[in-house]
Amino acid sequence: MADMDPVLRERPLPAAADLFGDLLEVEAAPARARPKLFTYLPGLAITTLAALAAAWLGDHYHAPLMLMGLLIGLAFNFLNADTRLHAGLGFASKTLLRWGIVLVGLQVTIWEIAALGWPSFVAIGVMIVVVMSVGTLASRALGMGAAFGTLAGGSVAICGASAALALSSVLGEKRVNQAQLTLVLVAVSAASALAMSTYPVLSTLLGLSPHAAGFLLGASIHDVAQALGAGYSLGEVQGQTAAIVKLTRVALLAPTLLLVTLTLPKDGTEKKGAPPVPWFIVAFLLLTLLNSVLTLPTQVAAAAKAGTTALLLLAVVATGIRSPMNLLLKQGWRASMPVVAATATSFLLALGAAKLLF
Repeated sequence: MADMDPVLRERPLPAAADLFGDLLEVEAAPARARPKLFTYLPGLAITTLAALAAAWLGDHYHAPLMLMGLLIGLAFNFLNADTRLHAGLGFASKTLLRWGIVLVGLQVTIWEIAALGWPSFVAIGVMIVVVMSVGTLASRALGMGAAFGTLAGGSVAICGASAALALSSVLGEKRVNQAQLTLVLVAVSAASALAMSTYPVLSTLLGLSPHAAGFLLGASIHDVAQALGAGYSLGEVQGQTAAIVKLTRVALLAPTLLLVTLTLPKDGTEKKGAPPVPWFIVAFLLLTLLNSVLTLPTQVAAAAKAGTTALLLLAVVATGIRSPMNLLLKQGWRASMPVVAATATSFLLALGAAKLLF
């Protein structure tokens, strides 16, 4: 007995019928808890690989980057069954998203907005409110709820997939689930790609002046890159006007998020003592103010733009992987109707404003 293993000595001997010790279970030593960082690595690694694949497809086939990221994420959806990936996927779809929104603040300035003049600024603000309202009303009419309509209308009114992701972080998963967010991302990305292809042709057929055409494109196309691409495809003046108008819409993202945060009823997920305004909205506004009062090096602006694109792409991919496909397939065609209604309203309002202002 003296030579017996200490673990076995402390346990009772096996029963007489247990000839081969089958009933004797030796407890394994408890595994050491891994640092929190390591719990994120599997999910982040998968998200990064999928994002790189989406970037390659977007670059080689000139396809919308966010749409490619979403489709690649959905293709990897089966990996969501592995619980080891959940921490990293959640980190990418929430925390990285918020940092991406913060970096947008380094791409707009107060002076760019002021250069439009107050009539144009007021027109853009009114369009955002009306387009979001149309999305909300269409969603409620279809029985899908006001929160889903706010998400759909806001994504069209401001900056496409980026706005959809930002609004989803404010609305919370109790109001808008992952399947609904995914459907909005698909619909708004497809609508933006269609708008980029058709709106420049329509502006030419309608005989709009260069400034009016630029305003129309900047005020109605959802994605930033696609709005600028459509503008510069017509000319320098159209491109510059579209850029200023589009960046003004982007700058209004933070006030819109703040308004949504303060007006929506509480859903019970807020932490006790949490600030009424999310930290990333405050950081967005501070960086916008900093970019307005200081002349930052061009390298900083370029790095901020690249960082924003990378972080938002990772968030989109992670959202696709996390999406519950059973709920996604149940939504049907009705789920895209708020985006369609908001897109049509956005174009008509932008066209009317362009003719009145220029």
